[in-house]
Amino acid sequence: MIEDRPREECGIFAVYNHPDAAKLTYFGLYALQHRGQESAGIVTSDGRRVQEHKAMGLVPDIFDEQILNRLQGHMALGHVRYSTTGSSLLVNAQPFRVQFSGHTLAIAHNGNLVNARRIRTELEDQGSIFQTSMDSEVVLHLVAKGLRDGLEKALTETMHRVEGAYSMVLMTEDTLVAVRDPNGFRPLCLGKVNSSYVVTSESCALDLVEAEFIREIAPGEILIIDADGLRSVPAAVPSRKSQCIFELIYFARPDSTIFGQNVYLFRKRQGELLAEEFPCDVDYVMPFPDSGNYAALGYAQASGLPLEMGVIRNHYVGRTFIQPSQTMRDFAVKVKLNPVKEMLKDKRVLIIEDSIIRGTTARTRIQTLRKIGAREVHMLVSCPPHRFPCHYGIDFTTRGELIAAEKTVEEIRAFIGLDSLGYLDIENLVRATVIPRSDLCLACFDGCYPVPIDEHFSKTCLEG
Repeated sequence: MIEDRPREECGIFAVYNHPDAAKLTYFGLYALQHRGQESAGIVTSDGRRVQEHKAMGLVPDIFDEQILNRLQGHMALGHVRYSTTGSSLLVNAQPFRVQFSGHTLAIAHNGNLVNARRIRTELEDQGSIFQTSMDSEVVLHLVAKGLRDGLEKALTETMHRVEGAYSMVLMTEDTLVAVRDPNGFRPLCLGKVNSSYVVTSESCALDLVEAEFIREIAPGEILIIDADGLRSVPAAVPSRKSQCIFELIYFARPDSTIFGQNVYLFRKRQGELLAEEFPCDVDYVMPFPDSGNYAALGYAQASGLPLEMGVIRNHYVGRTFIQPSQTMRDFAVKVKLNPVKEMLKDKRVLIIEDSIIRGTTARTRIQTLRKIGAREVHMLVSCPPHRFPCHYGIDFTTRGELIAAEKTVEEIRAFIGLDSLGYLDIENLVRATVIPRSDLCLACFDGCYPVPIDEHFSKTCLEG
């Protein structure tokens, strides 16, 4: 069964000038595991020698003390991946590393390059040979072609070629480079541990390694970290910021601050605005943990209704397990969440969710609540309906995957089996942030794509 959840993106963690760079990166990736569970990797350098280890699976399953001790060096670049371009294969695991003219280039990338297919075709026509089906490899080819004029110029010219969402870190034998696209779709920030610099996707990773948050990498910025310290190059002037609102709604950890917005407070505010928009006469409010927790808390506090945990999450279930047979097709849903029957029987409940993508999982869960005797089941979603696919790094890239693209709210309510269903208005969604609407990407709700899309783009468009 395909679960009715948005799919994660990727997480980046990099360290410069730390004696235990690999171990620090391991803990950083551990904090970012929510951003990708398909593969993970770390590349290290002592200034001359570059080593790497990557594999499919979760961070603690891939690395142990022996492996980390072998990854020597004061620099490290790490990545956790969920595939948004290129299949989930070891060859596509990152960081991706190449040798060129006696030098090493490694890259860790979060986002999607919407013109990667066209650039790759041009490069292949010129004789370039690609090893993966990732859009990230296009960046390394472009940088390598321009290295004769120096790394800084090569990176600047590359940023003028590629389009779309890219928060990424590149590493050579002696240099780290953080790069963020001119629209700033995906988060990337800079921190410091004593005299060591850290670049990471989310501030929660800085907290774990006790690093001080310095600032976000600016949209369109190239930040070079080497023996001379920090050097910032404004490579591309953004026409407008387009920071992904769904990072705040779903992807980022609630203890992170991204785009200048604390995620926990944003999600609570969503719930408060839901209570303002949709007052509901029920016995209590509940989330499907953990996705709706903070909006449910905000709704309960604003409405005066009690908050209960009517379903319990099994925290020891990984993302990969033996797939059930057709006769057990609901097992994948039930294994993660189990209702408290005595709490739900004969009760009128309001469920707060952060999103409905396909509707299949929500339908199964509501059927379970009905079977155990819930009298009324209402649902509110803390964002507008997802009617348009995302091409900037979230794995719902076709309208056919989105139930709201095909059905009205009333039709979705009937399909899921609810007594009522409501979605937070887009204006209230923006009100929940401290960010101006003009600085947000809302394309999955309103269809206004800030960067033009290649009509042939898909997750597997670079394969075959």
